[in-house]
Amino acid sequence: MQQVPEDWQRGLVIVAHPDDIEYGAIAAIARWTKQGKDIRYVLVTSGEAGIAGLPPEQAGPLREAEEIAAARAVGVREVEFLGYPDGRVEEGPTLRRDLARAIRRHRPELVVLAHFGDVWMPGFANSADHRAVGRSGLDAISDAGNEWIFRELADLPVWTPRWAAVIAPGATHAVDVTDTIDAAVESLVAHRRYLAALSADPVEDQARAIVDRATAPRPDFPAERAVGFELYYFAG
Repeated sequence: MQQVPEDWQRGLVIVAHPDDIEYGAIAAIARWTKQGKDIRYVLVTSGEAGIAGLPPEQAGPLREAEEIAAARAVGVREVEFLGYPDGRVEEGPTLRRDLARAIRRHRPELVVLAHFGDVWMPGFANSADHRAVGRSGLDAISDAGNEWIFRELADLPVWTPRWAAVIAPGATHAVDVTDTIDAAVESLVAHRRYLAALSADPVEDQARAIVDRATAPRPDFPAERAVGFELYYFAG
């Protein structure tokens, strides 16, 4: 397994919900910001349908605030919410256009996406929003570099990132995150209200267990702890 390229300066993370980043790529994000890279987040929804017993009009602002705090814990200062309805995101040209607009505006060299396969593992379905956002996000990378697909974006110069790194079971590349585990846990702990609704276990214990699973050592990559990605190449 190869190292994820790190000869870049600006990255954009595109996900469906608050906490999606912290459940997967956060230790890698912490590594990259520690290197001085400029990382920015775009979240398609505010996760307002994600807390049982808490109405969306209350959960949405709460989860946005938790995500902003989680981002700051790893040195990310720009967090954008697109306002799509949680649980009802549809893959297609409207979402592709909005994500292409974000890519042109932020001009990243690397785009990070969450797993968008149909299942997490055999018998466990991935969420509709994850599938829609990941697939549309991957398409939007090419859309952002094409002047004709979304002509209404003509006020923004075309831009094509060099790579997309996708959290996926079939990882082709990895990042050594041995030194950023504690930062990753701190970031996930910022989703305190969300995690408290999932389990009676202490939030800190939940966060540590989640990060441990996401950063398990890989027998084919020389690091004590690692995050794996499937890498896609573009002509940027």
